[in-house]
Order: sequence, then structure tokens, then C-alpha cells
Amino acid sequence: MPENRKRNEEGGGFFERVAQHPSARRWILIGGIAGIALIFLSSLFSGQGQTEEIKSNTGQQVVSAQDYALSLQEELSALISQIEGAGEAQVLVTLERSAEQVYATEGRSSARAESGGSDEEEETTYFSVRGSDGSEQALPVTEVQPVIRGVVIVCPGGGNPAVAERITRAVTTALDLSSARVCVVQAK
Repeated sequence: MPENRKRNEEGGGFFERVAQHPSARRWILIGGIAGIALIFLSSLFSGQGQTEEIKSNTGQQVVSAQDYALSLQEELSALISQIEGAGEAQVLVTLERSAEQVYATEGRSSARAESGGSDEEEETTYFSVRGSDGSEQALPVTEVQPVIRGVVIVCPGGGNPAVAERITRAVTTALDLSSARVCVVQAK
């Protein structure tokens, strides 16, 4: 105990001793600046991926519903053709609706009571961002992908119940659909 008091009275605490040496302060300052620089650099590199996502959500790379369906058809056709017993498959994908952009909004509602009734008003305001060229666009929050209505698969092995079951399981798993939305038939 008396030894600790003696250190405190002499200014012998570790941090106090480090603070008294100019070279130690310099190294602490350099280490702090290096840490801040590393944090800054990591935010720059992680920010690049976010910028690419935003660009794809602003409509620069939006895929039409027809292109989306055609792409799915090609991918499913290649996948199904690899299933044992299926043969060369033709696939038709139908969509309920196309892709939708969901934009950032702010809503306000007000109610007025008039004689004999009430009147309610709602106002929706879209947040917008100004581009580097000065144009304003609504701020997209997310893009909702098209909803798949159904899938029809025509292949030589479609008449075999075991093959049809494997194809149905593959498609329902790949697209997260119920089996009621998938039809497998045999080609002529």
C-alpha cells in the first residue's frame, strides 16, 4: 500500500509517465492518426459496393419483365435438361406483374370536422435526390421483383411420374413456388 502512494505522489502512474515523454506522445498521436485513416479507408472500400447497388436501383440497369421471364426460361431450361430422364426441355414462365420500384415517401393526414360529418385528407410527398447533372429523381428504397404466376415445362421425360416429380421439386425450390404453380408435361 505505501508503495502505491509513493508512486502516485511522485507521478509514477503508467499513463502519467507516458504523457511526460515527448517521444511516447508522438507515437500515440501517430497510432491514433493511423487508426482514423484505416477506418476512413475501410468506409471508402465498403462504400463502393453500396454505390453500385444504388446505381442499379435508380433505373440505370432495370430489367424489363419480359427480359426477366426470358432469362428465367433459359436458366430453367438448362437446369431441367440436366435432370436424369428429362431430355431437352422447353420452359414457359408467366408473370403476374412486372418489377416495381418502391420510393421513399412521407405521408401526412389531417382530419377536419364539418357540420354533419368529417373530412379526412392524406398527402404523400416523395423524397427526391438531385443528380450531378442537376436533375431530380425520386429516391428509390427498393425494387420489388416480378411475381411468377406459373411455370410450364414440356420435355420428353415429362410423362414419367418420377421424372416429373424431380423436375417439379427442382423448379419449386429454385423459384420458391408452390407445386400447384408448376406443370410438367411430356413432349410429343
